[in-house]
Amino acid sequence: MADTYMLTTVDNPFDPFTQFEEWMTWDERAGYYTLSYLDRITKSSNDTSDADQELAIQNAIDSIVKENVSGMWRKVTENGEIVP
Repeated sequence: MADTYMLTTVDNPFDPFTQFEEWMTWDERAGYYTLSYLDRITKSSNDTSDADQELAIQNAIDSIVKENVSGMWRKVTENGEIVP
């Protein structure tokens, strides 16, 4: 099974895997709306398989982190590791 990654910001104190509601509330109060941003970047459709949709999300996360001019976005694993 491939690792699952999530997108977060460097200043969000909550774990998006285990504290999702708190993470999202903090994210939206900060004005980031990370999930909406990720949705806009993800190239997917309802006609693709679940596996292909997951791959599209992971590719979008990689794209956001790669083009991370502000340095605020980071990719994290379920273990809390920051992925370069």
